[in-house]
Amino acid sequence: MRGPFLAAAGGGLRAMGDGGPLARAIRAKLDAALQPTHLQVLDESWRHGGPPGAETHFSVVVVSGRFAGLPPLQRHRLVHAALRAELAGPLHALAIVARTPQQWESDPRVPPRPPCLGGSKQERRGAAAGGDSPGNQ
Repeated sequence: MRGPFLAAAGGGLRAMGDGGPLARAIRAKLDAALQPTHLQVLDESWRHGGPPGAETHFSVVVVSGRFAGLPPLQRHRLVHAALRAELAGPLHALAIVARTPQQWESDPRVPPRPPCLGGSKQERRGAAAGGDSPGNQ
């Protein structure tokens, strides 16, 4: 049974039809490449300061028999291969939970993702090096 498509809005979750164009592309490509028995695609752009409809940060839960016997790194590589074009373009960040059907049946919980720390790496480097922070002016 396929999981519902979920999209985050205003800190909560709400069920949506197929989401935006990038969400639909992610779903279609993962369906075609991995024939999942369960697939969730979650647009988490709002958690990272993205404007409505930004579709830049996603998490996916993919349950597929294709993952049998593969370590987590190889499973993630399969997901990345399926989404190569999206990762090279509009998709900025992707969190992946990749399980076999047996693993999903025994534990269907998805671990919580850490909060976004905000800012860019460049901003943090500048602050760490005594950049333009108020105390260094």
